[in-house]
Amino acid sequence: MLSFATCNAARLRRDPRYDGRFFTAVKTTGIYCRPVCPAKQPLTRNVSYYPTAAAAEAAGFRPCLRCRPETAPFCPAWNGTRSTVARAVKLINDGALDQDSVVTLALRLGISSRHLARLFERHVGATPQQLAKTVRVQRAKRLLDAGDRTMTEIAFQAGFGSLRRFNAAFAELYGRSPSSLRARRTSSGLRAREDRTSMSVTT
Repeated sequence: MLSFATCNAARLRRDPRYDGRFFTAVKTTGIYCRPVCPAKQPLTRNVSYYPTAAAAEAAGFRPCLRCRPETAPFCPAWNGTRSTVARAVKLINDGALDQDSVVTLALRLGISSRHLARLFERHVGATPQQLAKTVRVQRAKRLLDAGDRTMTEIAFQAGFGSLRRFNAAFAELYGRSPSSLRARRTSSGLRAREDRTSMSVTT
């Protein structure tokens, strides 16, 4: 994990070179952001930094709806310094924990589930289950923003075992339903198009 001073300087500059390398959690709002977030900068005393989105969520922070952490570049911290962590992360991204258990994943890697948990705590800052949950929600959020698939289609394509679990994960993380997030995105897009149309008419 980068030092607090390095992260803070990169956040204040909104330095794109650090996008995906850490996430900023704002204690006063309960939200975490990418370092390039366009929102008003919080006071330094109110922020903390995490190596991954999963780590920020494990600490109880929600994703920012403006900078959309699910679209951040792949985080190098997830690779860790061990090939085992990199292999585990790749398997989780490919859906290894959508159906199987952490014990099964650990067996595939040739280690115990306890040792896998220790590696994740050291290099990812979250458990394998938390990472898998973050991956599923991020995958679903991208599908929500990308098109007009039904909620059931999105839930299963993202790796959720049921629509109920899909809705519960979004309610827990975002504090709202997937359909309300889609409606918010749609209305924002409509307003932006109306603004562009209005500007073209008046110029």
